[in-house]
Amino acid sequence: MTKGEATRREIIRQAAPIFNQKGFDGAALSDLMRATGLEKGGIYRHFESKQQLAGEAFDYAWKKAVSARLEGVSAIANTVDQLKQIVRNFRDRREGLVAGGCPLLNTAIDADNGNPALRRKAQQALDGWLARLGAVVEEGKRRGEIRAEAAPSEVAAVIIATLEGSLMLERLQHSDVPLDLAVRRLEEFLERDVRAPRTTQNKAIDDA
Repeated sequence: MTKGEATRREIIRQAAPIFNQKGFDGAALSDLMRATGLEKGGIYRHFESKQQLAGEAFDYAWKKAVSARLEGVSAIANTVDQLKQIVRNFRDRREGLVAGGCPLLNTAIDADNGNPALRRKAQQALDGWLARLGAVVEEGKRRGEIRAEAAPSEVAAVIIATLEGSLMLERLQHSDVPLDLAVRRLEEFLERDVRAPRTTQNKAIDDA
């Protein structure tokens, strides 16, 4: 890695919490200069615009969030238990992430009307997150671990909407209760409405 590449990465790392906490308009150049220790020219030597820097800062923050939410999931055999671990990770593995909370929620709200480029970033992130969860459901159906009637897109949407909505309540109420409640209800949903009955799972094993 060249010195220039290292500097560019460091600018993104330092800028990510500023954009995540303050939003695009609220992130002042003075904030970015103070965080990076660079002058305006030093920052924009590596980026064409504030827009480009904000987009790459979002990518950085979102990658860290997804990595935390998937931690330990691949070691779990059953797909319903994988989904439950993802739900728990959302609540429990927030240390070391970019400061400011969920970058998807923050950016979707911040860029809803005034920044089409960042809104597209958030939409792409959401689409990828929905697809990832949906793929787990599809695999579970194939194995007989998840009910045949479970719609992957609906299961994924319920999980994401419940978790992200609870974050909004948590922030406004300054309480961990909404997120704890969301996790508990999602675990009940996954057991009651998503996991296949044991007889169905046994039949899938016999047919394999």
